[in-house]
Amino acid sequence: NDEILQSDYDAKGSSYIPASYVKYLEGAGARVVPIRINLKEEEYQHIFDSINGLLLPGGDVDIEKSQFTRAARIFYNLALKANDAGDYFPIWGTCQGFQQLSVLTANKNLLTLTDTKAVALPLTFTPVARSSRLFRNFPKDVMQSLSQENITPNFHQWSVSTANFTKNDALRTFYRVLSTNTVGKIQFVSTMEAYRYPFYAVQWHPEKTQYEWKNKAGMVHSTSAVRASFYTASFFVSEAMKSRHSFSSSVEEASALIYNNTAVYKGSDAIFVQNYYFD
Repeated sequence: NDEILQSDYDAKGSSYIPASYVKYLEGAGARVVPIRINLKEEEYQHIFDSINGLLLPGGDVDIEKSQFTRAARIFYNLALKANDAGDYFPIWGTCQGFQQLSVLTANKNLLTLTDTKAVALPLTFTPVARSSRLFRNFPKDVMQSLSQENITPNFHQWSVSTANFTKNDALRTFYRVLSTNTVGKIQFVSTMEAYRYPFYAVQWHPEKTQYEWKNKAGMVHSTSAVRASFYTASFFVSEAMKSRHSFSSSVEEASALIYNNTAVYKGSDAIFVQNYYFD
């Protein structure tokens, strides 16, 4: 049961989750539990004990002071404690989720402005990428496509530069850099995984390839892009399958699943094609 957090800037509810993240996980064999913002800490503890992983999605909220950040910090600290005790619990961050993890680990905002609002790029793999947990079981043709084709969609204006990453002891000792990208004169970290924890982060958007359809620069729907997207989701879901957490009953589990909610079609001109809304 992988699940996602998201804050909002839309009128149909006080918070929302883009449906593309839900489909991304479901397409790799997971079921999704939405996590509301503004819950009590003990409620988050109960959810944490019931689910098998956490996906922090993209978005546009304050990653230092928002309710999204508060919830993410609670789950991050619970995951550190659990993994330290041998209780496997993975976290995945995409775009804003990547940035959020960097802030939680460094305990400060190290982001730099980059010209990456709508561009698809190939990944520049580091020497350790092919031996990493995330990429080591990817087929060779997928790794080749990722490194040679413009198939990783980037929709962000802030990045963690490799310079800032390297200068920060907390980040440098916690995460292994698996890929970078360079736009203009700035090189930034685009994929990373934690050394000692099953925490993974991509600054790019694998879910958009399969599930977001907008006539906009940076959107890619090629076969190689779809394959790469699937392998990232499949990897994270396989990590979640290692978790031993579970709901107390099938009834409680059924009531928590996002199947109880209906995605709203926003149209191809919207930021996201479909959203789930929550009061």
